[in-house]
Amino acid sequence: SQPCWNEYLTTRIEQNMVVNCTCPISECRAQPTTAFICSIVSSEEIIAKYEKALLRGYVECCSNLTWCTNPQGCDQILLKDGLGYGAACSKCSWISCFNCNFPEAHYPASCSHMSHMTCAKCNHGFCWRCLKPWRPTHKDYYNCSAMVSKAAWQEKRFQDYNERCTFHHRAREFAVSLRNRVSSISEIPKVRTLTFVLDACKVLEQARKV
Repeated sequence: SQPCWNEYLTTRIEQNMVVNCTCPISECRAQPTTAFICSIVSSEEIIAKYEKALLRGYVECCSNLTWCTNPQGCDQILLKDGLGYGAACSKCSWISCFNCNFPEAHYPASCSHMSHMTCAKCNHGFCWRCLKPWRPTHKDYYNCSAMVSKAAWQEKRFQDYNERCTFHHRAREFAVSLRNRVSSISEIPKVRTLTFVLDACKVLEQARKV
């Protein structure tokens, strides 16, 4: 009956199990179509969740598509162009790496160097290579038990690059802060346009990131 189907499909959608779901009769492997689901489920909110599930399933099935990895949140879909450097999101301008799970493009550092991960929710630090806590066993990337075969001389080189990266990160934060201050000033009436300064700050911010 329609009420039974409505309850069944609504439950599957709310549990994120609607993709590839089959008829509730155990011996029947028929899958409800999109048109059938939309004709049965009356709630617009549930239909919206269903459409998001379809989109999510499609992106996960396509090897050339991925989601923007901006940690602040972005629902934009990116097209992988085969370049390891990633591409800027057209919606939030965040640059993602297509070759690893690190949330931000990290060129010129290789994907293998991006091992020290920190949980955004609880700040727990762990190694992406061996999935063990970063402290006290990991002093740097080359202390990971999964990378003992790496040459020891590279440790000093990595530390040098890490210091440079830290410097550019702080300089990028300065550019962001300067752009925010200029933006607040440009909103004041009778102040001459500062568009060129804002553009310069954006270029500087992007250059420091690179």
